[in-house]
Amino acid sequence: MQILKGIAVSPGVAICPAVVIDAEDQPIPRRTVSYDQVRVQLKRLDTAIESSREEVGKLRDEAAESLGEELAAIFGFHVGMLHDAQLTDQIRRMIETDQVTADYAVYSVMRRLGQQFLQSESKLLRERVTDIWDLERRMLRHLAAPGRTDLQKLTAQAIVVAHDLTPSQTASMDREKVLAIATNLGGRTSHTAILAHALGIPAVVGLERITSATTVGETIIVDGDRGLVIIDPDAEKLLEYRQEAVRMAEIADTLVEIRELPAVTRDGTELRLYANIEFADEIDEALASGATGVGLFRTEFLFLASEREPTEEEQYQAYVEAIRRLDGRPLTIRTLDLGADKITRSMYASGEYQERNPFLGCRSIRLCLQNLPLFKTQLRAILRASAEGQIRLMFPLISNIMELRQAKMILDDVKEDLEDQGIAFYRDLRVGMMIEVPSVAIQAPAFAREVDFFSIGTNDLIQYTVAVDRSNERIANLYSAAHPAVIALLRDVIRAAGRAKIGVGLCGEMAGQPVYTMLLLGLGLRSFSITPPAIAEVKRVIRAVSIEQCKRVARKVTQFESDRQVLSYLREEVAKVMPDVYGGRSIAY
Repeated sequence: MQILKGIAVSPGVAICPAVVIDAEDQPIPRRTVSYDQVRVQLKRLDTAIESSREEVGKLRDEAAESLGEELAAIFGFHVGMLHDAQLTDQIRRMIETDQVTADYAVYSVMRRLGQQFLQSESKLLRERVTDIWDLERRMLRHLAAPGRTDLQKLTAQAIVVAHDLTPSQTASMDREKVLAIATNLGGRTSHTAILAHALGIPAVVGLERITSATTVGETIIVDGDRGLVIIDPDAEKLLEYRQEAVRMAEIADTLVEIRELPAVTRDGTELRLYANIEFADEIDEALASGATGVGLFRTEFLFLASEREPTEEEQYQAYVEAIRRLDGRPLTIRTLDLGADKITRSMYASGEYQERNPFLGCRSIRLCLQNLPLFKTQLRAILRASAEGQIRLMFPLISNIMELRQAKMILDDVKEDLEDQGIAFYRDLRVGMMIEVPSVAIQAPAFAREVDFFSIGTNDLIQYTVAVDRSNERIANLYSAAHPAVIALLRDVIRAAGRAKIGVGLCGEMAGQPVYTMLLLGLGLRSFSITPPAIAEVKRVIRAVSIEQCKRVARKVTQFESDRQVLSYLREEVAKVMPDVYGGRSIAY
């Protein structure tokens, strides 16, 4: 039995066999082999090439039958590359000369070839680079270690063990099969953490060596409350955690009855609890969990889950589907937040967005303002959908006033185009912005004059305020929503919105953490956008407290100098008002 300690990011306990996956676009490490293993690696390479040839040949035949010979010719390039002796000999020579694994040789040679295509003066060759990446991934999949799998091939319930999960992988995850997640990398607000919380499944990240310590099919326990993963547990530990799982299920049952009750404090203040979603089909579950609308529709997942960029019509249909499912309830759509760790296949293939400092680079609204066709296509789809129901639009990661004004100007241009074409849309669409950058939080009064509402995105706001990469497990202890500077910014933004008489909500992971609910109410927040599984628990805290009580908590918190003091005090306060739930166990986050 091994016990590994990581970062608890989604509460709960799961006991299940493990599957180990590899991130699709992770760099392959250089690993050398002994001389007598070279022949083994060459054999692995030959098998992978032959399997890839058969696979591509089958795809070509299927395409010819269903789409015609002309479109099937797309696979001709793939077939030719796999039969190119010059290419395969390069890979073989690298294995023989450098004594490296077949995996690394394929990765190295194909990466070098891809860069040559990208730097070519020929537009045709530059466009062909996506085929190089596709062939690389295909061969690497056939070289995968025995027992390794991917998220689209799960045939039974399992705990997913991975080095890390890309947004593309998480977007395609089979939600019925994945019971828990454990990763080497990641922090409290990495996309793995956000997804796990949204799905309501236990997750522990930042474990550093979970993939090397776990064997496929091995029983493991994921403790999402304490941040522990137990590999090959003994009988005593299994019994302990099975009893814990039963106890937690009983607590969860007590929350079911609260879902239909209003989010009202003991002194009669009504709160708005909305849901964060990635896809329209999550709305039914969100409403069943007690949400009264959608406060954050992360539209970039429509792009990440697809092999290509969705068309205007496809985006429009997704937004209309969300409106239909909400049946008159509000829907807030965030424009594309691509870049940083959320890269589409086409962006990855171009190499243009593989930046040295991606979280400080061309991402989100910056990327959209530099890619106007992409941005305008999405705005057209949103505006067209606004004719079908109640929509609000917000721009992410605004960092200065000119960015906001430019985005609004482009929105006006799209409105004019639609008017000229006689296409219906709601002309008084409410437009807001995310507060995610300290410079904007400090200037909140000026921005409040430009928009109809604020939505505070604490995931990035915390990251930029405390200068901590939220996905870096080595410094995860420094990333804290309880940091006094973060709390001061939240207070100032909420006050600025109140003075300007515009709406303000909070849609970061902090909103779904019950330990912060009393503080946020005391600071004046009245609108929360939360991952659906957390709604009932936050609502229970809301119904157990008064606003005056929360204001006292907020005043006390502003006197503290460290996040440890803040968090310790908040845990004590929430345990006082709900001892039956939190009195006997540690509170997550």
